[in-house]
Amino acid sequence: MTKTSISSNHAQPSTAAAPAPWTGLVPVDDTALAVTDTGGPGIPVVYLNGQFATQGYWSRVIAELGSEQRHITYDERARGRKSGRSADYSFEAAVRDVDAVLAARGVERALVVGWSYGAVVAAHWAHRNPARALGAVLVDGAFPHDWLDDAMEERIRTLFKRLNWFMPLLRPTGLTPRMTAEEQANSNIELGRLSRVSELGPVLDDITVPVRYVLASGSSFGSRGDEQEQIRAGIDAVTARNTNIRVSAKASGNHGAILKKNFGEVAAAVREVREAAALGGED
Repeated sequence: MTKTSISSNHAQPSTAAAPAPWTGLVPVDDTALAVTDTGGPGIPVVYLNGQFATQGYWSRVIAELGSEQRHITYDERARGRKSGRSADYSFEAAVRDVDAVLAARGVERALVVGWSYGAVVAAHWAHRNPARALGAVLVDGAFPHDWLDDAMEERIRTLFKRLNWFMPLLRPTGLTPRMTAEEQANSNIELGRLSRVSELGPVLDDITVPVRYVLASGSSFGSRGDEQEQIRAGIDAVTARNTNIRVSAKASGNHGAILKKNFGEVAAAVREVREAAALGGED
């Protein structure tokens, strides 16, 4: 395995030969995931996409960070143009997929960066793997809030049914997932359950590695009025309870535009976590 050590004031790569760039399919369970690994000597950073997004969303963040990191991106099950369909689109499968990709690329320790749904995956992975997680950057996601009720569940199911008439037309481009409307709705509803204060709160409270939030502003797809800002407001209680977790930036872009408009703030948060992990590694 390619290992990365953390020492002194800077993250130092091991003396092993730097891995070469690689693109291909990683088998996992009943499917395979399309993975891109830039290689290089930097700390491995794995990027976790929004619920139905693709690895291409991270291009500006990766360009901003450049060769100072080793960037690993992938398309989740039935997302993008190449990742295969699966019988399992559960959240637990998404967390397992992080391990599958890292194992396939020979990475023992990594910094995880997640946006939206991917932020919740990143938080859980960092919580479950304190010895392997160098830290986490959570981009406008992983907010403990009880936003899912019966009315919201019905709203979600109705929304995906309405979108289903045109989404198949875009599937060949990779812009929409190869999932049914019911599968997408179920995934979103599961996210709502996992985001409840009673579910996500303890996960965040027990994280022992450096975590930085980058918050968006305004609305998100499917939200109304100031719903999304109310959800974000709960982060104050999280940072008050766990000193490992801080807000790095409140960005000007909304939820859907933040990786495009505010890639600089996201990259800065990655550097901040890298430095915090370096300091934390001192004995």
